[in-house]
Amino acid sequence: MNSKLAVVTGGSTGIGKSICTRLVAQGYQVINISNRASDAESGLTDYIVDLADQKATRAAADEISEQHKVTTFVHNAGVIRPALLEDVSITDVKYLENLHIHAPIILQQAFLPAMRAAQYGRVVLISSRAASGLESRTAYSATKAGMLGMARTWSLELAPQGITVNVVAPGPIASTGMFHEVIAAGSERMQALADSIPVRRLGLPDDVSRAVTFFTDPDSGFVTGQTLYVCGGTSVGSLTL
Repeated sequence: MNSKLAVVTGGSTGIGKSICTRLVAQGYQVINISNRASDAESGLTDYIVDLADQKATRAAADEISEQHKVTTFVHNAGVIRPALLEDVSITDVKYLENLHIHAPIILQQAFLPAMRAAQYGRVVLISSRAASGLESRTAYSATKAGMLGMARTWSLELAPQGITVNVVAPGPIASTGMFHEVIAAGSERMQALADSIPVRRLGLPDDVSRAVTFFTDPDSGFVTGQTLYVCGGTSVGSLTL
């Protein structure tokens, strides 16, 4: 039974905001866990949390799970912290581990009892095409690749209880803060990147949220442990940033 209560991390801007908007339009009550407030619309509640802080994440997870029966969870929050190998900071690696790996574990552990009681759950982790490797992405690629293995493991453990776990791995998505921290809007580099993508355009947040809501749909119960690359074909060929 779908309680129509979803938690989305990093739902204040970009891809996360698009996911929240789409879920609200489908009748979900959505809780956004983010480090900044959203443009709070009807059906959306904000929890301001630094998800790289394990103690703060656990406190938020416990509070939400005590007050709500969460049966849909989308972990979207992420940062890049780019650096070539010789400049990689272990502090950055640990930060991304906390954000990309530890936070979804802590949150899903808190939401799991309600999903098991309902014999229903939808979990989606937002990874990246960079999980396949990309220059200057040691910390980002490593932790985003870890999400793929984690999701496949969870899918095997939780499938008998009606809980599916899948991954959406976006390629270059314009109109997001993460993208434009690396590539300036309207720049020649941005156009060159678009021209290098097989579909000859950059992705948009709605391209990703459409894929996410396929996996969160109650009717998608026979799909689990899968990774869907929403990347314009860049996971098939090559990508140069």
